[in-house]
Amino acid sequence: MSDPRKLPQILYIEDSDETRSLVRRLLSHKYVVLEAADPLDGLQLAEETHPNLVLVDHSLPHMSGSEAATRLKKMLPNTPIVIVSGDLSSGAHERALAAGAVGFITKPIDDDFVEQVDAYLNGKVEILEDAEKHLQAYQQELVERLEGNIRQLSATVEKNKHLLQQNERMFSMLERRHKLLETAARVGQMVTSILDMDDLLKHTVNIICSEFSFYYSGIFLVSADKQWAILRAGYALAGRKMMAENYRLPVDEKSMIGNSIIKQQAQIALDVAGEESRFKNPFLPDTRSEMALPLIVDSQALGALTVQSDMLNAFSEDDITSLQAMADQIAIAINNAQLMFKLEAATAEIVRTKTFEAIATATGEAIHWVGNKAAPIPGSVKRVREDLLYILALAAQLNASELKNESLAAAVETIKEEAEAKGIDLNQVLAEMSAMKKNRLRALVSVESLMEDLDIAENSAVTILSIKEGLIGPARHRNDAPVSLSEMITNTVAGMGLPDGVVELEWANDMPNAFVDARQVEQVFNNLIKNSWEAMAQTASPKIFVKGMRDANPNFVLVTVKDMGPGIPKEIQEKIWVSFFTTKGGSGGTGLGLSSVMQIVNQHGGSISLESEAGKGATFAVRLPVEK
Repeated sequence: MSDPRKLPQILYIEDSDETRSLVRRLLSHKYVVLEAADPLDGLQLAEETHPNLVLVDHSLPHMSGSEAATRLKKMLPNTPIVIVSGDLSSGAHERALAAGAVGFITKPIDDDFVEQVDAYLNGKVEILEDAEKHLQAYQQELVERLEGNIRQLSATVEKNKHLLQQNERMFSMLERRHKLLETAARVGQMVTSILDMDDLLKHTVNIICSEFSFYYSGIFLVSADKQWAILRAGYALAGRKMMAENYRLPVDEKSMIGNSIIKQQAQIALDVAGEESRFKNPFLPDTRSEMALPLIVDSQALGALTVQSDMLNAFSEDDITSLQAMADQIAIAINNAQLMFKLEAATAEIVRTKTFEAIATATGEAIHWVGNKAAPIPGSVKRVREDLLYILALAAQLNASELKNESLAAAVETIKEEAEAKGIDLNQVLAEMSAMKKNRLRALVSVESLMEDLDIAENSAVTILSIKEGLIGPARHRNDAPVSLSEMITNTVAGMGLPDGVVELEWANDMPNAFVDARQVEQVFNNLIKNSWEAMAQTASPKIFVKGMRDANPNFVLVTVKDMGPGIPKEIQEKIWVSFFTTKGGSGGTGLGLSSVMQIVNQHGGSISLESEAGKGATFAVRLPVEK
């Protein structure tokens, strides 16, 4: 069901039940249809609800549709008003426009009715030619109608005053009963589709007052300790004031709310002045009648609904029956919202636990990984230090005076002086070297061995530093701008040095620009394409397919990267996003590629997902926000 809060409201003023039913059936699937059988009621309802469009039947009791349109135009100048009439006489259409309507729909209502309503709701306005002439005709019609009404009413009042009053009262009661039952069912159905608690309660009290024309409505929910009934939603200004003051009532028999919760029965006061059990409320001084209805689910009172009127004896048995049925539906909706809240809280706790597990796993793997990469460094440094001592000892044997170059002579003297200052006995080192066998000594002073140890230390350090770029790089300040992903990815592929024809690119004609940091997003697709290429190391005819298009959600652009490799097993598909997790073993992978890819995409407000089956390759789908 569509969210009733987001649907436009259309008020239909029509005294025919059958026609109102037909219009309701035609429009209720896409609009909230408000109804009034009497133009005076319709004017009041329009003032209270401010609908998006008003449909007015031309032939109404008490006043014509044109008269109602004139009053509505003055009351709601920005709301379009459309006359619905079977009057096809000359000038009827023009007089309706002169009265303030933007359009005219003829009866009987046919299949084009919904399209006509849509058009007027979307701004259609009919132009009235020779407006002055038709305005005069309309004013003359008003005068004649008023004179006729006066004569008719005078005669009717004189002849049938008492009978008319009785008939009107009976008709009003029947009409109210019908409206109460119908509206209660509709309200109950509407509120059960709302799962956010605050929205549910606020929307409920507003629609109760607008649909039933009550002075005030409020919803109390029982506190966790069962001692208080706390106001969670109240109608209009009085409701907002009470909410601001955290208004609540004790769950006892001193108030109608407390009584209804304890006894799980409706409490009614037709004249609050004489009701001792009613709690006096300074925020609602005009209340004359009140009804408190318990909100019960599975024999448990969740709270109570208060409905108040500024008229004495406002509630009948029909009201009690209808409103209690509605209260039962509201209770179910509240219970559903509470269950949804608990479900969301439980889900959040699961996510929190999983997050901590992922952090712990990533931290352990990071320590293990860094330890492995750092392990060769101390040994290499130790060997370099020993080799350097032997070379320095040999250099110190040079006779500085025999060196013809002053700089070289000074360097030899510096070696001797600094070695002595450091407490290094180069003569002792030389003595140790002299005692060594020839092949052993040659191995120790080998330039190749020395450079190999330096390479080991350098490679380990560079690899460790790459962790920093993988972890910190995505968090750097972004410079978002419109970017053509098709151009970026094409250039990225061209610079990767892959064999010709391995990467097949396909771009949709309507593919929009993304609004991203070009440098960071280039890293995303570089990593994905590189991973795809490495995954197909054992594939006879490797192929990578890159496609770009507008996503089903028009606010995003979608790029997919698909390979023909062995695929990613189901059991590790969640782990591939964790830092330091790699399937490349000792082939050089840091396990930061996909982790940084996800971080970059998420920071841009996008998303990345994986689809893969064993033996059928892997497809990564990247969604990024489009240029506004």
